[in-house]
Amino acid sequence: MGELVSVIMPAYNAQETITESIQSVLSQSCGNCELIIIDDCSTDKTAAIIKSFADNRIRYVLNEKNLGVAASRNRAVELAQGEWIAFLDADDIWDLNKLSRQLEFANETDAKITYTASAFMDADGNRFDWVMPAIYALNYKELLKRNLMSCSSVMVRRELIKRYPFPNRPVTHEDYVVWLRILREVGTAYGLDEPLLIYRMSGQSKSANRVKSARMSLNAYREVEYNPIIAALLTVRYAKHSVSKRRKIKNGMKKGGD
Repeated sequence: MGELVSVIMPAYNAQETITESIQSVLSQSCGNCELIIIDDCSTDKTAAIIKSFADNRIRYVLNEKNLGVAASRNRAVELAQGEWIAFLDADDIWDLNKLSRQLEFANETDAKITYTASAFMDADGNRFDWVMPAIYALNYKELLKRNLMSCSSVMVRRELIKRYPFPNRPVTHEDYVVWLRILREVGTAYGLDEPLLIYRMSGQSKSANRVKSARMSLNAYREVEYNPIIAALLTVRYAKHSVSKRRKIKNGMKKGGD
């Protein structure tokens, strides 16, 4: 059956979107996977929805207290049994061939960490035309400019992600910190330039507020040990790329098949 992939899905009050996210995992053409859902003390119907799936590939874990997304992912990594770890947020979805194509690609490139191109949709599931491409061989210097590695597109060797847990700090791009630290070690993340992730844009997302997003970027650069001045300069460059990306997404809006 090939190598086991552990899919990690943190969830908090995700009743509006988690059904579609779970279905996109269970429908994968690569059948050898487990789905670890960490419920971070949801107060809506999230738990009931998860438990309604009668599938032995799902492992439901309820946090005793609200830990946040970073600590929830770290907990799931410790529970994972797969050789590979993949991440999917509870409002994003995958193409049904995502895992099988990424496993093939990882074997072709002998990669330790891979990611894919990202498509986008709005909060209601309407797709946008623009796709964020994946660079075939993404190095640390290029990643430092902007985060091309959407967390829900990443697949990484378990032993590698266990060495670099997500930092549980307030107001930071915790996944970006991890990718930077990993690339400092392994040198390259290999990108499969196919939009196998559909990322949900939301006005309520933590990156929607530009001031907060800038703080998150600054804190991420400080987390990887850049001094305040260098971190500020890197944040300005990151912000320019971020504004450009959002403009491209909005210009590529595709609603109702128009």
